[in-house]
Amino acid sequence: MNAEQLDKIRTGHGFIAALDQSGGSTPKALAAYGIEEGEYDGDDAMFDLVHAMRSRIITSPAFTGDRVIGAILFEMTMDRQIEGIDTGDYLWNNCGVVPFLKCDKGLADEENGAQVMKDMPGLDELLARASTKNIFGTKMRSVVKMANKAGVDAVVSQQFEVGKQIIAAGLVPIIEPEIDIHSPEKAEAEALLAASILEQANDLSSDQLVMLKLTLPEEDNFYSELIEHPNVVKVVALSGGYSRDEANARLSRNNGMIASFSRALSEGLSAKQSDDEFNGTLDASIASIHAASIT
Repeated sequence: MNAEQLDKIRTGHGFIAALDQSGGSTPKALAAYGIEEGEYDGDDAMFDLVHAMRSRIITSPAFTGDRVIGAILFEMTMDRQIEGIDTGDYLWNNCGVVPFLKCDKGLADEENGAQVMKDMPGLDELLARASTKNIFGTKMRSVVKMANKAGVDAVVSQQFEVGKQIIAAGLVPIIEPEIDIHSPEKAEAEALLAASILEQANDLSSDQLVMLKLTLPEEDNFYSELIEHPNVVKVVALSGGYSRDEANARLSRNNGMIASFSRALSEGLSAKQSDDEFNGTLDASIASIHAASIT
C-alpha cells in the first residue's frame, strides 16, 4: 500500500471519479457521449472509443488532483496507456490522482431482494497484475433492492469476505453495496445496511482498511458512524441514477461523505465538442461535484 496515496484519500479535499464502465454499460456511456452504436463495428472499436473518451477526460486541464483525488478504472483501461504511460501511473504521476480498479464481474440473479456479485475465480491474478500496475485499491458492486435482512446480510458478508482477500493482496477495497434509489423500502434498507456494515467493520483487525461506496441516504448524515469508523478510510457516494444537480444537493447535506460519480461526472460531455467546449463543461462538472464533496 502506498502511504502517500493513502494519505491523499484520507485527507485530500476532493472526490473520486468513476471511469469504470465495463462491457455491458459501455454502449450506453458512449451514446451519452454522442457516439451511437451504429458508428462503430465490434467490441474492439467500442473499447478504443471509450478509452479515447476516458483519456480525453484524464488529460483535460480540468482533471487534477486538487479536486479529483482518485479515479476508478475498468480492467481494460488499467491495461492500456495514456500518452505512452500506463494509465495508473499517468493518473498518479501526471495528475496526482490515486488509481483504483473495478474488480467485480457483474451481478448474480436477484435473491431475497438483493443481488450479490458473480464469482471471481481469477481475482488473485487480477490483484497481482493491479499491484504491478501501481493500483492503490479496488471497487466491487452489489445491489440491494428491498429491505430484506437475509439479502442485505448476504451482500455485505460477501463484500467483506472478498474485501479481506483484496486487503491480503496489499490493496484497499472499495465495498459498494448499492441501494437502488427506486426501492420502495429505501430508508428501511439503509437501516439494515448500516447495521450489517458496522458489524462487519467492527470485526476487522486494526490494519485491515476498507472504503465504502454507498447510495446517498434518505436521512442526512445517516452514515456518520461509518464515516468515523477507524477501519474506514473514506465513505464515498454513488450518484445511482440521480441527476448531477440532485446528487450534488444530497451529497452536500452529508458531511464527510465525498462523491464517486460516473454518469453524473460525464453529464454534458460530447465527442462532438471542441477541446475548449469539452474542457469548460468538464471543469464546471468537476467544480460542482467538488463543492458538494467538501462539506
